Amino acid sequence: MLPINFPIVLLSALIPLLMGFIWYHPKVFGNIWMRESGVMPNENAKKRMPKVLLLVLLCGIVVSFVLQFFVVHQFHFYSMLSNDPQLEVNGSDINAFYTEVMNKYGNNFRTFKHGAFHGSFAGMMFALPVIAVSALFEQRSWKYIAIHAGYWVVCLGLMGGLISAFPG
Repeated sequence: MLPINFPIVLLSALIPLLMGFIWYHPKVFGNIWMRESGVMPNENAKKRMPKVLLLVLLCGIVVSFVLQFFVVHQFHFYSMLSNDPQLEVNGSDINAFYTEVMNKYGNNFRTFKHGAFHGSFAGMMFALPVIAVSALFEQRSWKYIAIHAGYWVVCLGLMGGLISAFPG
C-alpha cells in the first residue's frame, strides 16, 4: 500500500492556521469579514483563542489526511485491485504487481502544480457549496460566502500542492 507521508500531512495541516492569520487579518479581509458576520473582537474571544487555534490545527490534520486521497492518484490504483486477495497478475500476487507498477509509475502527477489543481478543485466543488448552503440559511451576504470559500480554495490548493509534491 502507498505509504502516507505523515510529516507532510502534519506540515500541510498548518496551512489553514497560517492562512487564517493572513486571510482574516484586518488589512486583508478581516474587517470585511467582521462586518459581514457581525463578529466584534472582545476579551472573551482573546481568552478562547488558544483553544480555537488548537481545534483549527486538529481540523487541519483531518482535512490534510483526507485531502491526500484526492490529490495522490496512486492511492486509487491499489484500492481498485485490493478487493480480491486471490488476484494474480502475470503469475504474481497483487502486492508484487503493485510494487512493480509503483516503482515504474509511482511519482506520476506528484507535483505541486498538480496537487494544487486538485486541492483548489476540491475547494470549489466541496467547500464552496457547503459554505454557501450554511451561509444562505443564515442569511449571510455573498461577500461573506466569497471570503470563506476563497480562504478554503486557497488553503486546499496549497495543502494539495504540498501533499502531492512530496511522495511518501
